[in-house]
Amino acid sequence: MTVRFVRPISYAAYLSRSLGFSALGLFLIAAPLHRFGPLTTPDFVSLTLLSAAIAGVALLLAIIGLQRLWSAGAKGGIWSLSALLLVSVPLGVVGVAAGLYWQKPAIYEVSTDVAEAPDWLSIPTANQQWLPRPAMITKADRDLQVAAYPSLTGHRYEGAIDRVYTAARKVAKAEGIRILHTDGLIGSLPDVQQGVPAQDQTEAAADAPMDELPANVPVPLARPAEAPAPTFFNGSGTVTLQGEMRTLIWGLRFDVLIRLREDTETTLVDVRVASRFGPHDLGMGADIARSYLNALDAEMQGLNEN
Repeated sequence: MTVRFVRPISYAAYLSRSLGFSALGLFLIAAPLHRFGPLTTPDFVSLTLLSAAIAGVALLLAIIGLQRLWSAGAKGGIWSLSALLLVSVPLGVVGVAAGLYWQKPAIYEVSTDVAEAPDWLSIPTANQQWLPRPAMITKADRDLQVAAYPSLTGHRYEGAIDRVYTAARKVAKAEGIRILHTDGLIGSLPDVQQGVPAQDQTEAAADAPMDELPANVPVPLARPAEAPAPTFFNGSGTVTLQGEMRTLIWGLRFDVLIRLREDTETTLVDVRVASRFGPHDLGMGADIARSYLNALDAEMQGLNEN
């Protein structure tokens, strides 16, 4: 009589694959909605943690399925391996974030000038929902920053403030910082009307009828050699730019303040970066400040070589 061995089925392995699909699907829906859609950061964090929780259960069931395969030869090895691959994405993202949360200081704002941090032109506000944080930055927070990022300081450049200001605006645009507020300027360029492109202004002047010109046109005189070049700074020696940006992959929002202070023949640039949501920036604020200042170093070096 022939005895046929019937392999048992591991229902834990089967369920682990289904939960793995659910966890990955939830994360893949939440991430684009946060990066490109209306999903707020607190909601994105909630859905990501929920996805990781489901993935954790799927991982446990997958391990049980593999153990049943080893001990009893139960079917479900492929299901368990599939679940392991599916849960690697949400668990990996949460694992990296958790590592940064414990490694980096528990602060949501950094400044290259900890003694006299630049003041916000417009204080950033956002509905923190379930991610409350202290309203004020204390000396203890600044001490944590100095201990964690001792090299994060302002950069000094040779040249007048107008020269550094031009480079600072250019680098801000290249770094994805959208400037929303400025202080220390008295106006825009005089040859460009607000809201009217320069080309349109030139065409409009060319199309103007000749009979509208005044009868007596004064002859322009040459500017004296010693006359100063026109300036559009208010003379305080300080220009402040405030903007916002989003990280490239996850779309996390940060507020950025750039302060330029003229000192004799040099200009000191300080940067203040704050996470829009949550009590912890996972170290990204310092990375943003360093990236901006390093790019500004390169831009100013190029200007000096030219």
